[in-house]
Amino acid sequence: MDQEFSRYSRQIFMEEVSVEGQRKLKNSKVLVVGAGGLGSPIIQYLSAAGVGKLAVVDFDILEIHNLNRQVIHQEKFIGKPKVESAESFVNQFNSSIEFIPINSMLSEDNITSILADFDIVVDGSDNFETRYLVNDYCIKLDKPLVYGSIFSFEGQVAVFNYQGSKQLRDLFPTPPNAEDIQNCDQFGVLGALPGIIGSMMAMLTLKIIIGLPIQPNQLTLVDCYNWSFRQIKY
Repeated sequence: MDQEFSRYSRQIFMEEVSVEGQRKLKNSKVLVVGAGGLGSPIIQYLSAAGVGKLAVVDFDILEIHNLNRQVIHQEKFIGKPKVESAESFVNQFNSSIEFIPINSMLSEDNITSILADFDIVVDGSDNFETRYLVNDYCIKLDKPLVYGSIFSFEGQVAVFNYQGSKQLRDLFPTPPNAEDIQNCDQFGVLGALPGIIGSMMAMLTLKIIIGLPIQPNQLTLVDCYNWSFRQIKY
């Protein structure tokens, strides 16, 4: 207990967190979708904060071009599943956490069983099909959803389906046409951007767990090229 208090003391000392908040973190169950650019800082900071049960679902294999931004992974895991690399990171970083690697592609067939046991879903996926699938099932299962996306120098963050707030389809009713989609594989991304957006997603997740205020129905837009941050109400 003394070691646990010492580990988390700098956040426990905060009046807004305290021992009660740390206990909530320890008892929380969070599912992260994706162990890539966004998933990496999300996994880092949720495990650092002491989230008690942390699962990551991803079916990708680690490739060398991932390493400019997917900072929990190491060269020695190239060619292996990302969830295996993520598990190694968490186990070495904070062995008190129950980490669950789910090496699978989310689909209509498995998503209910995967989401069912978790309090919060954090979506760090990189495609619209998965984003809408996760959103729709968070609505069905009444799970808060922390959303983020990135492209080039820009990112966006929001919280959906939390305490009666709106969902992804209220903001973007349908996915864009396939031919209009731009992605990092084609146009690239500067590695620190997912670190910024993923850290913001982790912060929102921690605030939800602890019970701190969340601005409902608000999309935060981050433009790192022009260094501007703005909020859009929806």
